[in-house]
Amino acid sequence: MRKWSTERKISVTTVVVILFAWWLVTKIGMFPEIIIPSPKSVWVSFVTIIQNGYKGYTLLQHLGTSLKRLGIAYLLVVVTAVPLGLLSGYVSKIRAILEPIVEFYRPLPPLAYYTILVLWMGIGESSKLTLLYLAGFAPVYIACVAGVIRIKEDYINGAKTLGAGKGQIFLYVVFPAALTDVFTGLRTTLGVEYTTLVAAEMVAAAKGIGWLVLDASNYLRSDIVFMGVILMGITGIILDQLIRLVERKVVHWKGKN
Repeated sequence: MRKWSTERKISVTTVVVILFAWWLVTKIGMFPEIIIPSPKSVWVSFVTIIQNGYKGYTLLQHLGTSLKRLGIAYLLVVVTAVPLGLLSGYVSKIRAILEPIVEFYRPLPPLAYYTILVLWMGIGESSKLTLLYLAGFAPVYIACVAGVIRIKEDYINGAKTLGAGKGQIFLYVVFPAALTDVFTGLRTTLGVEYTTLVAAEMVAAAKGIGWLVLDASNYLRSDIVFMGVILMGITGIILDQLIRLVERKVVHWKGKN
């Protein structure tokens, strides 16, 4: 059996301490239940929603709807932001076209341009997916550009000396060398899209884990809010671990230099 590292033990201990502190705070009644619900009430809410659903949909349907929206937007980001970011880092003229656009909207809060998207696309799924896509595009694009720019000029010059053309240099030198930054961007954008999910489900949504949290907050059901937030956090960790697993398989040389 594989032994736990010291870092893993510290992480587990941290989680246990936080859970104990949460239980203790609610046990002594430091805050009202409506502000910080007890772990027991959150668990009861979780079991109740598992059995009876919430507002006509099961918990899996809420979670599945959100993950579907997240997955579609994330996939679109991967197939567009990665190649455009790599090309922008490799070809300065492409970067000159895209960089002003990305840098303009990147600092904007998602809700600032969500109203515009709703006006253009309506209140259906298209505006929600576009919001998630725009939120996720910038981190991946910037990470890919940075990954290419940081490549040592000696690597490219060495490939040119061996007779490699621009396409070959991009495919066999630039792309592999930038992969670490690419996966950093992919992990970052997953968190950004997940945090934007609640905003995406604020308008004319009837289900989704983000909508569930928002709807429960309107009725001051902090136990359901805590349950939804914890569930989002756990699924976010699982998705991040999946990306890290792919990274270890693809960038197998990382950390071995």
